[in-house]
Amino acid sequence: QVQLVESGGGLVQAGGSLRLSCAASGGTFSRYAMAWIRQAPGKERTFVARISQSGRSISYADSVKGRFTISRDNAKNTVYLQMNSLKPEETAVYFCAATERSVGYGYDYWGQGTQVTVSS
Repeated sequence: QVQLVESGGGLVQAGGSLRLSCAASGGTFSRYAMAWIRQAPGKERTFVARISQSGRSISYADSVKGRFTISRDNAKNTVYLQMNSLKPEETAVYFCAATERSVGYGYDYWGQGTQVTVSS
């Protein structure tokens, strides 16, 4: 059983930056692909970014390409999301998630989320 704890959210002005962290415990971190997924108020959860177990395979939602960077440190059991040039519409709760399954088969473990608020 993997436990995930996100941190780093907060209030930022449009155009600003934040770095989210997700610390994992209770499992072998390097076995899990990791992802960031966000949920805006009143909307469904949407995919933001995913990184493979080794870190060699990365994918992003089109809306964040070129502005967000996902990375991981397997020695620290942590995945990161560097977010630059933030937009007000990206206000959401950001969740990290973990899975051993292939792309497209969902995620098995979720954190509690961290709030990101982008003011205009």
